[in-house]
Amino acid sequence: MEVLRPQLIKIEGRIYRKNFIQEQTYQHADEDEDFYGEPMECSEELSDSCVVEQTEKGFQCAVAVPSPLFKYIIGKKGETRKKLEMETRTSINIPKPGMEGEIVITGQQRGGVISAKTRIDVLVESFRRKQPFTHFLSFSLNQPDVQEGFLKFQEKVLEKCSMDRGVSSCLFQNPAKLHLTIGTLVLLSDQEIQWACELLQQCKEDFISKITGGKPLLAEMLGIEYMNDDPSMMDVLYAKVHMKDGSDRLQLIADQLVERFVLSGLMMKEWDRVKLHATVMNTLFRKDPTAEDRNSALAGKSGPRERESFDGRNILKLFENFSFGDLCLNSVHISQRFSTDSSGYYASSGQIDFS
Repeated sequence: MEVLRPQLIKIEGRIYRKNFIQEQTYQHADEDEDFYGEPMECSEELSDSCVVEQTEKGFQCAVAVPSPLFKYIIGKKGETRKKLEMETRTSINIPKPGMEGEIVITGQQRGGVISAKTRIDVLVESFRRKQPFTHFLSFSLNQPDVQEGFLKFQEKVLEKCSMDRGVSSCLFQNPAKLHLTIGTLVLLSDQEIQWACELLQQCKEDFISKITGGKPLLAEMLGIEYMNDDPSMMDVLYAKVHMKDGSDRLQLIADQLVERFVLSGLMMKEWDRVKLHATVMNTLFRKDPTAEDRNSALAGKSGPRERESFDGRNILKLFENFSFGDLCLNSVHISQRFSTDSSGYYASSGQIDFS
C-alpha cells in the first residue's frame, strides 16, 4: 500500500512524494544511524524563501535546520551526508555537535546545490514527524469557577461510581491544567519558537480580531462525551465547550489557526477540523499524571492495549449534562509541554489576547 499511496510531504508550499524505501526502524535515534535510502525525486526549483548565491568557486546556499536534527543529515559514520554530496556533487558543511548554525551547501552547479537543499528539506521534514511534540496551541480553561465545577464533578463521580471497573481518583485531570488543545507543534530551536510567536501574532491581525471583534469569547463547559466506541471500555472522557451565543466562532478560530500553522510547516494536519474537547479523565494518567493526550482521539481504535480502561457507563448516565461553569476566553497560548507556570497552568512561550 505504501508503494501505491506514497506519503506526501509539503515543504515551503510545494508537495513532494516520499519514495518507498527500506528505512531502518529505531528505538533510540542517534548519529550512528543512517536513514537515507535511495535517491529521492526532487524538484530543482527553489522557493523564494531561500537564496542560492554565486561565489568565486560556484554556488552556495544556507539551510536553517534545528541542531537536534543535524544527526539525521549526517547519518551513520557520515554516510547520509556522503550520499547526498556524491549524488548532488556538492559539499555539505554541518555545524559541529553542540553548535548552532545553518547547514551550508556549496557546489559548482546551481542545480546540484538546489537538489541537495531540497533533499535535506525532505529529510528534515520526515524526521520532524517522528519527534515528540514540544508545544501546543491552547485555550486555557482553568478559570476559578470552572476549576471549582471540575472538583465537584470529580467528587460526585467518585462518590457514585467508584465501584465501577477501573474508576479511580488518579484518572482525573489536574484542574489547573484544564485546556482545549488546538494543535501540537514540534519547535526544536529558539528561532522556531520565535517564528511560531510571530505567526500567531499575524493570525490575530489577519482573522482572529475580525472573528472576536476585539472582545473575549463567552463560552460554557457543559456536558461530557467519550472518545472510543464502547462506553464500558473508556480511555478518555472529555467535557464539551460551547459558545454562549450558539455561534461557531471558537471552532472557526481553531480551524483557521491549524490551517495557517500547517501551511507554515510548523504543524502537521491530523484531522479535517479541530475537535474541541477538554479532557477530564484519561487512563494515561494512571502511570503519569503529566501525560499529554495528543492521541486520545485514537484511544478507541484497534491495536495492542497498553492502557487499563474504565467502565464509564454510569458516569455518562449520571453526568451527561453536567455544567462545569462559564468561561471567558481571551487568549491563545503557545504552551510548553511538561511545564508549569505560577498559576499551575502550562508555561507559555507566547500568546495573543483578544481584547
